[in-house]
Amino acid sequence: MPVSAALRDLSENPGFWAGDRLDLPPVRSSFPIAGGYALVLDVDPAGGERALGLRGPATSEPMQLGWTAPGLPVPAALRWWELEMCARVIALDDPTLPHPGLVVALLSPFAPPTPEDDAAAVTAVRTAAYRSLPKPGPPPVVAPDPQPPLPLFTDARWWPEPSAGLLADAVIDDLVGSAPAATDVRSAPRFPRAELEQMLRYADRRLSRLGTEPGYAAGRPLAREITASGDLGTVRALVNVLTEAGCDHPTVLDALSEPVVPLEACWMVETLAGVAPGTLVRHVV
Repeated sequence: MPVSAALRDLSENPGFWAGDRLDLPPVRSSFPIAGGYALVLDVDPAGGERALGLRGPATSEPMQLGWTAPGLPVPAALRWWELEMCARVIALDDPTLPHPGLVVALLSPFAPPTPEDDAAAVTAVRTAAYRSLPKPGPPPVVAPDPQPPLPLFTDARWWPEPSAGLLADAVIDDLVGSAPAATDVRSAPRFPRAELEQMLRYADRRLSRLGTEPGYAAGRPLAREITASGDLGTVRALVNVLTEAGCDHPTVLDALSEPVVPLEACWMVETLAGVAPGTLVRHVV
């Protein structure tokens, strides 16, 4: 499973996203991409340090792409489109991920937007990513207290409404709206440019192939229609076409199922259509 259990637990802690120092051990998670290549994320919750590496098919330790710590410029190790491409491949290979949101949120510090990026589309995707963060599971069931609660505590007004997601909108706005200084690490002599380019070629091939495979090819014409029109109203019909063709991939179906969240559906429609990330997003933001 690409997203390790330790990293999932950390991602369910709001303090991690707020930049709090947490008394927790370091976490390493490997994200297999394709062709034997993987992205490796190291996180130190206590010190706030993060490092992103690239591991090749013939290497045991990752080659560093970027490193950052609180108060330092963020490393521009990945272009935005590279991050989106890798996040999509990771989500496709992890049935527990309904979309690439968690991976985008985790790796965004290594892919700061540039003037060449569509600012509105990047903001929309990052916002959707943070809103998709999973909340911790329900607490274990305990035996009921034989003493009935006082009427005061049974009143619904006593209890606050549960939040829709892990992070409050104000926190998400801060995460998305902040624009820290970035360092161009890609021009460094030891930056593994050739290895990164090879990994991205494999990732592009992986995504491009999906819409032509059995169970998915039947949905490509409709996915391309949706992409061209920008109308997500026929996403339900796309789900029907895919299921009738034998598609049972939980990530694919969950991204397109009701209730449809536009930014979550876009990535799968674009992937099935075989178009560049952001092609449909620009229609709906």
